[in-house]
Amino acid sequence: MTHGTLADEIRLNLGELSPAERKVARVILAGYPAVGFETVASIAERAGVSGPTVLRFAGRLGFGGFPEFQAALRSEVQEREASPLSLYEAAGAPPGDSAEGTLLARSGATFSTSVAQTLAELPAHDLETTVALLCDPKRRILLCGGRFTHLLAQYLGLHLMQMRDAVQILPDRDVERTAVLSGLNRRDVLVVFDYRRYEPDNLTLAQLAAERGGKVVVFTDTWLSPVSAHADVVLPSRVASTSPYDSLVPTLAVIETVVAHVIAALGSAARDHLQQTEAIARRVGLV
Repeated sequence: MTHGTLADEIRLNLGELSPAERKVARVILAGYPAVGFETVASIAERAGVSGPTVLRFAGRLGFGGFPEFQAALRSEVQEREASPLSLYEAAGAPPGDSAEGTLLARSGATFSTSVAQTLAELPAHDLETTVALLCDPKRRILLCGGRFTHLLAQYLGLHLMQMRDAVQILPDRDVERTAVLSGLNRRDVLVVFDYRRYEPDNLTLAQLAAERGGKVVVFTDTWLSPVSAHADVVLPSRVASTSPYDSLVPTLAVIETVVAHVIAALGSAARDHLQQTEAIARRVGLV
């Protein structure tokens, strides 16, 4: 499969499906991955189609039958929920360095390949939509992440703050966070970073933003965070690494790409805003 997940494969093949098969695809994507484990009859009822249509849908994706489709989905979910400990135990201790393949060389090959694949697979439409949302002066940008990825949310947020107004990292403290979330509305853009061992808080935030009419952008891995079901834009990255921890290097490359596009789209407005922030920083002795 091109992008390594069934969800991506389904999206890529939507244009080749019959109208009835597309109904099945949309039902599965809307409740992904849980709906995919339901019976053929249940999915058919949800989609308003016949059982054979569900079977033909699985065949269009290259599976010999629906059980084979579900087996692939089950394998994907197991990968999706993997923790650093389970990955370490599955792989065993990392091999020692040798003249033919040092850890440094393996890391270089792994990261360069992952970055190249991530950028090559990045949907152009989703990138353009993300940039348009981040450049819209009428919108407020809110960013949040998880245990590790809050650092990426801060990294993107700090860049955006230099280029435009109304950018905010979602506060950690309860009272401040509640106050910000209470004011969510249709002019807000919530940018979420959520990677496997996905965090329930991020899903709740995305649901809240969507309910209030706001836009949701999610940076995630190729297994797709549950936040994706409520997102207007999904930016997936590969996470291959030479350690038990998923790599965020490809995601950083996507962030840098987004920043470059935002600067280009804002043009002189970004430069003027940056000049103002630098002037204030000098005046108060921050630089």
